[in-house]
Amino acid sequence: MTSFHHTSPTAAAIRPSSDEHFRLYAVQYASRTGTREQHFHYCDGRGQEPHPTAYYVWLAVSASHTILIDAGISPETAAGMDGLNYHGSPLELVAALGIAADRIDLSILTHLHYDHTGIVADLPEARYVLQADELEYWTGPWARRIVREQWLNSEKDVAHLRSVGDRLQLVDGDAELLPGISVHRVGGHTAGMQVVRVKTADGYAVVASDASHFYENIENDSPFAILHDIPGMYYAFDRINELADSPSLVVPGHDPEVAERHALLDAYPDAHAFMIG
Repeated sequence: MTSFHHTSPTAAAIRPSSDEHFRLYAVQYASRTGTREQHFHYCDGRGQEPHPTAYYVWLAVSASHTILIDAGISPETAAGMDGLNYHGSPLELVAALGIAADRIDLSILTHLHYDHTGIVADLPEARYVLQADELEYWTGPWARRIVREQWLNSEKDVAHLRSVGDRLQLVDGDAELLPGISVHRVGGHTAGMQVVRVKTADGYAVVASDASHFYENIENDSPFAILHDIPGMYYAFDRINELADSPSLVVPGHDPEVAERHALLDAYPDAHAFMIG
């Protein structure tokens, strides 16, 4: 594994000098080990094999913008999860990079599963961006009737989002939020799943989040086990590949292999952060 060195662990050091592009970081706040049958929709005869998973939030920073993509698992929820190796609240890890919660001006939520919304209430200044379809699904009649999905959603987190007034921006499909930052609805994993395209110095990266949990999903055309609709997941794979400038700039949602493919910021050991671009 390679390492990326900074001269001093300050917030200024992790930012580019302008707003022409962003630096993108994957911040790993937890890990656990499941099985392949828990992680892949199609049986391949290896279902009982151990299969590790990692949990991330992503930080995109320019000279003047600080964007948190997804909001992880809260400490309270993590405490009740058997087998979870929890490094700390996503905000604690981001703080280890020199970024305080009140400096985050934009919070992009790819979808409303509990492991992506856990600290939404702890962002006092952020504008939230979410697909309208996603909020409509989880607050409408269908989610209440589909029992297999109910455990994935935090009503508390959704209630907070609905309480923030004009700080919540609902988008319908593709939208440019800032120069170099756009969201794209793909569906598949959830009704309103969106991915985030980020302009980096190396080209456009795509935070796939749970549109592709693992590299193996998108690289082997193999859907994840938990999904809203299968055609949507295949569409998501295709759209992610269209949006990213290269396969190396596709960032999956839960793959420990991120640590092998990208550089560790070892000047910030408490952040568990990897530089994507």
